[in-house]
Amino acid sequence: MLSVASNISKMSANNVKPFTVFVEGNIGSGKTTFLEHFRQFEDITLLTEPVEMWRDLKGCNLLELMYKDPEKWAMTFQSYVSLTMLDMHRRPASTPVKLMERSLFSARYCFVEHMMRNNTLHPAQFAVLDEWFRFIQHNIPIDADLIVYLKTSPSIVYQRIKKRARSEEQCVPLSYIEELHRLHEDWLINRIHAECPAPVLVLDADLDLSQITDEYKRSEHQILRKAVNVVMSSPNKHSPKKPISTTPIKITPHMRIL
Repeated sequence: MLSVASNISKMSANNVKPFTVFVEGNIGSGKTTFLEHFRQFEDITLLTEPVEMWRDLKGCNLLELMYKDPEKWAMTFQSYVSLTMLDMHRRPASTPVKLMERSLFSARYCFVEHMMRNNTLHPAQFAVLDEWFRFIQHNIPIDADLIVYLKTSPSIVYQRIKKRARSEEQCVPLSYIEELHRLHEDWLINRIHAECPAPVLVLDADLDLSQITDEYKRSEHQILRKAVNVVMSSPNKHSPKKPISTTPIKITPHMRIL
C-alpha cells in the first residue's frame, strides 16, 4: 500500500537532494530502455513508471479499464496516476542522481490535456484533476534539474506498440499516438501551452536498437556532468562512479510559459 505521507516525512528528514531527471516521451518511445542503459552507473536511482500498480489495484486493472472505456474510467485512472507519480516524486533517494520515467507534469500537460481536448473528461472532472495538480505544485515541491525528451515519430512508436503486444494497448489507434506527440512537442519544444520545469535534452529515439545505445551514450556527458557539478557544490559530495568521456550535445534552455 502506498504511504505518500510517510515518504514525504522521510524525505524531509533526509538531507540528500539528488540531481533529478525526468525521462519523457510518447508511448513506445523507449523510456524504460533508456533508464536501463544507466543501470551500469553506480549511485543512480532509477524509478520506472508504476505500470504494474495501474494494472493491479486490489485486483482491478485500471489501465485496461481506461483504454476500453475512457469516458467512464479516465477520471479514476488519472487520479490514481497522480497519486502513484507523486509517491515516486517524493520517494527518498540516497544517491546523487535520480532518473524518473515520466512525471506529474507530463501526466497533466499531455495525457489529461488530451482527455480534456477530446471530451473524454467532463469539464467538471478536468477541473478537479487540474485543481489537484495546481495544489501539488504550490504545496509539495516537485524538483527537476533536467528533462530528457525521447523524440519519436508517431508511426514508428505505433509499430513498436503493436510489436511489444501489451494487452491493454492493442486498442490504441495511431491517431491517439499522433495527438500525444503534438502535446509533447507543444510542451517540451514549442513551449506554447504549458510550464516546462527544467532544461530539455532532446534525443533521437527513432533509431533502432543497434544505434540507440550510441545516442544514449552521448547523453551521459550532459546528464552525469551536470549532476556532478550540482552534487559537488553541496555538502553531500557523492558523484557518479563512472568516467564521462562523451561529446556534449545541445540542451534547450529552461523556459516558463504560464
